[in-house]
Amino acid sequence: MKQQLIIFLLVLFVYTQVRSQDPILFPEPQVVLKIKPSETDSRIKNADTPHFIAYNPSIEKGKLLLFIPGTNGIALRGPMHLFATAIDQGYAVINLSYINTPAIARICKNENLAANSNCAADFRNWRVYGVKEFELIEDVSYDAIVNRLTKLLQYLAKNDKQGGWNRFLDNGEPKWSEIALAGQSQGGGMSAFIAKTHVVARVIDFSGGWDYSAKNKIANWYFDTSATPIDRYFATYHIKEPTAETIIETYKAMKIPDNHIYAFDLDVPKGKRAHSNGVRNLGYKDQWIELLGKGN
Repeated sequence: MKQQLIIFLLVLFVYTQVRSQDPILFPEPQVVLKIKPSETDSRIKNADTPHFIAYNPSIEKGKLLLFIPGTNGIALRGPMHLFATAIDQGYAVINLSYINTPAIARICKNENLAANSNCAADFRNWRVYGVKEFELIEDVSYDAIVNRLTKLLQYLAKNDKQGGWNRFLDNGEPKWSEIALAGQSQGGGMSAFIAKTHVVARVIDFSGGWDYSAKNKIANWYFDTSATPIDRYFATYHIKEPTAETIIETYKAMKIPDNHIYAFDLDVPKGKRAHSNGVRNLGYKDQWIELLGKGN
């Protein structure tokens, strides 16, 4: 009972904090919605904290920025200043709620990696698409990122007419050409992984992970040919994050242009992590604008 009370109070605190930010960061006529994944697909039970959705209804032709959080990320606690900047740039924003634990680095290592050099790609494929089961995690097919996005877009198209969500659907499936992908850490890697097989409007990889195919060898999938043109890829890292060198190596493997790779170097506040500072620090707003480009 005590544990349930603690969880309730934590959820209430997060909800209150986001609500208090809404009028400041997302003033009228902007719209902010919080929709649980289970409202869009009744099969979903896990990672059922709400998606975060925000947009300006006066922008009728803007693209969608789909943000995919990192490990332990909660959509309602996402980088709101970054999202507000994206709306100013002409985007509608979805911060997706999905199963983001355990992290790939926790699973695809040691004996698991020795047994399967494609462990990281198989892990990502199951978590993104849910079409080829990966037995080392407990996700089920309908928990997959693409199913959650699809069901959310269908729900919004039906229930939020002023948002014009149909423009992001093509025969009931995501219209990837109208969607820009962004994410932090595991989510950054998911964004790049999706862009390998779908032509998306843009990719912004914030410190997007460090998958391996063997000890000290980055994963093979980074070298795969990309369906999305390479000049649409953008990436960042902080010079003080412990895995910076490996992250840079993955960006080079993906052939991201050098002038599209941003080395962040602002001081990290005490108690915070350099790894996540790139999406949180408002001091990077000018760089965010460059990374986002125009969404309309």
